[in-house]
Amino acid sequence: MKKQISEQNIKLIQAAQLTKQASRSYQQGNYSKAILQTKEALEIRKNILGNEHIDVAVSLNHLATLYNAQANYSEVENLLKQAIELYKKNLGEQHPYVATPLNNLALLYNAQGKYYQAESGFKEALAISKKNRGEEHIDVATALNNLALLYNGQKRYTQAEPLFKQSLEIRKKLQGEGDIEVATALNNLGLLYNYQRRYSEAESLFKQALELSRKLLGEENHYVAGSLNNLGTLYNEQRQFTEAEPFYQKALVIYQKILGEKHPYLIQTFSNLATLYNNQDKYPEAETFYQQAIELSKELLGENHPNTKKIMQHYLSMKYRMS
Repeated sequence: MKKQISEQNIKLIQAAQLTKQASRSYQQGNYSKAILQTKEALEIRKNILGNEHIDVAVSLNHLATLYNAQANYSEVENLLKQAIELYKKNLGEQHPYVATPLNNLALLYNAQGKYYQAESGFKEALAISKKNRGEEHIDVATALNNLALLYNGQKRYTQAEPLFKQSLEIRKKLQGEGDIEVATALNNLGLLYNYQRRYSEAESLFKQALELSRKLLGEENHYVAGSLNNLGTLYNEQRQFTEAEPFYQKALVIYQKILGEKHPYLIQTFSNLATLYNNQDKYPEAETFYQQAIELSKELLGENHPNTKKIMQHYLSMKYRMS
């Protein structure tokens, strides 16, 4: 009996180690490896603890996050709903752990253009986190950031800015200036300023994020590629085309290397390059990238997704000018 308990404990320790390894793989952009590690941890926990244990809910949430990063949306919603149900069943409706899968489900709805459901989910997660954790906690910073991203995407800038700033300050205070999530927060606030044409403020934040990402994770990861993309857009919008192009190209190379040829991040990069060439009246190059962006967006997000429609509108506008 003791031997059996010992063997089970060893396997559970292995599951915890696999979960940590999966987190590192995710940060490095190796999503396929992270999924395999998380699936293995999930199976260990199910076999030893049963299907309704809280640790199973943790693994389900982790797996959903990874599938979401790969745009495998059909798997994500089901996994997150299972996780939420298990958290609530084991811990209660208002337990702070419930906020994490709620946030992730809202992120999914935001990516799918289901903005009402997304806003409701983010607000519920934020309320739960504040009630249980207080005003200054990483969970609160996450919920604030996610709600701000939703508002930013809807051009509700006056609502987004204070939320981004609160999230950034909480992360700096709790995690220190040298944490990768601080780089993400810097990028997000920079995007807001860029949309508002506050270019000098945006450039400073993007460069800080890029420097921090390179320092912490090296050159080839999605954090670095995101900052490169953001700097490319900043210069493109200011018609500094020779400065913008190499940033976009570097971002594209990194994304393709670490994520493969079919990932949502590529949609935006293709679209960015198309816009860059369109702005310079280089229509053949622009058309190539518009077509790649549209094709991939239809495949991953669907024809009726707001991003697909937006890229198609830009493409048709260019075709009209060409004629």
